[in-house]
Amino acid sequence: MEALIKFFLLIPFVGFIISLMIPSKNETLISWTAFLTTGLQLFFSTVFVGYWLFNGHSTLDERDIELFRSLDYVFFIDLFFDKITAVYLLVGSFLTFIVAVYSRYYMHRENGYKRFFNTKLFFFLGYNLTILSGNLETLFVGWEMLGVSSFLLIAFYRDRYLPVKNAVKVFSIYRIGDIGLLLAMWISHHLFHENITFMKMANFELVSEHLSEHTMIGFALSLTILLSAVAKSAQFPFSSWLPRAMEGPTPSSAIFYGSLAVHIGVFLLLRTFVFWEHQYPVRILIASVGIVSALIAIGTARVQSSVKAQIAYFSIGQIGLIFIELALGFQNLALFHFATNALLRTYQLLVSPSVVSYLIREQFYNYSPHKHSLEYRYPSKIRNTLYLLCLQEWNLDSMMYKYLWNPIKFISRKLHFINFEKIIIFFVLVYSAGVFFLFNREMIPFRIPESSPTVFALIGLFMVLKAFSERKRVRMSWWLVVMNHFWIALTVAYNEKLQFSEIAMYLGGVIVSAIVGHLCIMRLKKIEKEVSLGQFNGYIKKHPKIAIIFLLACLGLTGFPITPTFIGEDLIFSHIHSNQIFLALFVSMSLIIDGLAIIRLYARLFLGPHVKSMYEMAYRSS
Repeated sequence: MEALIKFFLLIPFVGFIISLMIPSKNETLISWTAFLTTGLQLFFSTVFVGYWLFNGHSTLDERDIELFRSLDYVFFIDLFFDKITAVYLLVGSFLTFIVAVYSRYYMHRENGYKRFFNTKLFFFLGYNLTILSGNLETLFVGWEMLGVSSFLLIAFYRDRYLPVKNAVKVFSIYRIGDIGLLLAMWISHHLFHENITFMKMANFELVSEHLSEHTMIGFALSLTILLSAVAKSAQFPFSSWLPRAMEGPTPSSAIFYGSLAVHIGVFLLLRTFVFWEHQYPVRILIASVGIVSALIAIGTARVQSSVKAQIAYFSIGQIGLIFIELALGFQNLALFHFATNALLRTYQLLVSPSVVSYLIREQFYNYSPHKHSLEYRYPSKIRNTLYLLCLQEWNLDSMMYKYLWNPIKFISRKLHFINFEKIIIFFVLVYSAGVFFLFNREMIPFRIPESSPTVFALIGLFMVLKAFSERKRVRMSWWLVVMNHFWIALTVAYNEKLQFSEIAMYLGGVIVSAIVGHLCIMRLKKIEKEVSLGQFNGYIKKHPKIAIIFLLACLGLTGFPITPTFIGEDLIFSHIHSNQIFLALFVSMSLIIDGLAIIRLYARLFLGPHVKSMYEMAYRSS
């Protein structure tokens, strides 16, 4: 049966490839491809799960593809199937099929009809890879695919300001979750001394043996997993991104933010449950996050003026309850709760356009006064305070800006004195000296201090911070991100001896993507003369070919799974020692911020309203 698991990935992959090749004007063929792909997946899933249950429902694990091997490191794709996978697979296949049927008519004659179904099938492939993953590395591949497809679907109406702005905002929260997963992979390598699979992690004796010797490392691993789960499932304090994600079409809101993608954080906690179930401080923390999220979300949902925002906050509240159930040890209840919540929220979002018109008509013809609820029993000051807090969404969005993004931007602005010429000179001189002494350490008149790798990582972090805040020079922002990857490679080379193949694995994809992206920027500047990062330029409609090539270059530079850079990033972390916490933190932060800088660069150049448009547009959301 293990050999059949890969068909759950093959079916959506083939459907996605076929969908890419269909002309954009042929709506019927595009929709039928999505319909048949999701329908075949649903049929195969149902038959397979039924056969699996009938034959004893044993846990299945298959080490499928080995992508890279070195002396002390192996990167492989591992597929895993158990009851958690079965529930997520059936629910995901059913809901994606329903949304595919719904979207055939809802998206009719939309300019981005083909683009919508392509992205939805790409999401479906990433979702299946995530839930079938047998180790953290495989899960991270699917995790990244979900993040990119999410960004593209939120920014579906890419000629409008608000969808693009909110897409970048949501992607920034996703990158925080990426920090958690990157650090989780690094910690797990040092804790288990291998690329640990979920099958082995489910072995209670093995986990207990390692945790008894390294209690604090195990606690740190649990915290990084929780950080990823909280960010992905929009729990406190990251709850504000989910309503903003509703800027996309209603079908994408239903499949992404009402049902499947928003429950991936729950999946991560379920998959690693055996690891953290006996760490009671972690369970208390998970329960606390769930309680706070549920209370804030349910109150906020009741004062929202948008039906999609209401559903989003109610979904956050229910996921908070699922977190509480997991903290109490009720795995099966959490699985059942996920399935019912996903089905309900998908239904609510799909019928929301009809419900709004129905309620408006009923209010007009059959008006009835609002009934008093429980809050009216509270003292007026408490009631009014709670109302204002919920109306302002408990200032969660402002808190994220004040305590996270504004400090990053503040540091970035302090680097305004740096120009492109100075950076090039600094990079060539210092980096050349660093490479020279790397191969001629005996020529150094003094012993290289142990902090040298951390210093190099910090230089790369400052460069990528400057790229993130740059508002004028496009080329400078692009090459600062590229330089950051070279600083990371030098950092780890000083930290531990690397093989040439490992450096080539990491920097190979970076160099190719850097050159392709630079050529796209130069071509765009040649055509449009003035290109600035101070606003959205909206050049995608005028230059669609340049936009798609530049997007692929961006994905390559951020270490997306389509390039060897992705494997190289994980390889880099495997060479950071367990006692180098600041080094791991600086490297992970630089990789995350360079992803933000690159996506911001793409959005500013190609998305949003056209820079020369004469029409007014909204710059604030309701």
